[in-house]
Amino acid sequence: MNLWGYVQGRGGTLAFLTYQHASLSLQTVLVGTLIALAVAMAVYRLPVLSALTLTSSRVALTIPSLALLALLIVPLGLGVPPSFTMLAFFAAMPVIGNAVVGLRSVPPSLVEAARGIGLPRWRILLSVELPMAWPVILTGIRVSTQMIVGVAAIVAYVLGPGLGSLIFNGLSRLGGANALEMAFTGTVLIVAIALVFDALLVLLGRLTIPKGLR
Repeated sequence: MNLWGYVQGRGGTLAFLTYQHASLSLQTVLVGTLIALAVAMAVYRLPVLSALTLTSSRVALTIPSLALLALLIVPLGLGVPPSFTMLAFFAAMPVIGNAVVGLRSVPPSLVEAARGIGLPRWRILLSVELPMAWPVILTGIRVSTQMIVGVAAIVAYVLGPGLGSLIFNGLSRLGGANALEMAFTGTVLIVAIALVFDALLVLLGRLTIPKGLR
């Protein structure tokens, strides 16, 4: 395998595909996280709804991503729309579960103390419950990010952006010139993106989580 020979002269293309993959992953995780937090904040005080949400988020992760992507072709066509929708859906699932668990695990005594000094419900959520639940929520975001960076490779199936096109093209041409190098390069770059994102999230945790909650 002549990996260096394949990479030489293709730096611009590889950099662009890497940027596409990282950008798509980042955007879908951000959107999925916002949706997940909104859902979690809506249901965490309601035992039946929160239990149903937890179960649903876990079951949703068993849906084959390729099958969901194929189903989205019918209403959304090819390219970015089905790719973004599928990835944002899966990105939300781990965060929903962790956000509900984190919010429900805040000690009731802290909530009562905040209520006792006259804080309204929304202030208690923003200034007490969410900060206390943040370490658990951030863990969910890390899991979601690692999963999405990997799953994003399959959007090449619907002509989506990113490094998946290298892997798909390489595997479809196995035995041909540069086929193995193409697939291997795509895989290595996806792993590199995952490692960089995880390092950034670890740094975010260091900056935003008080030492007493780590």
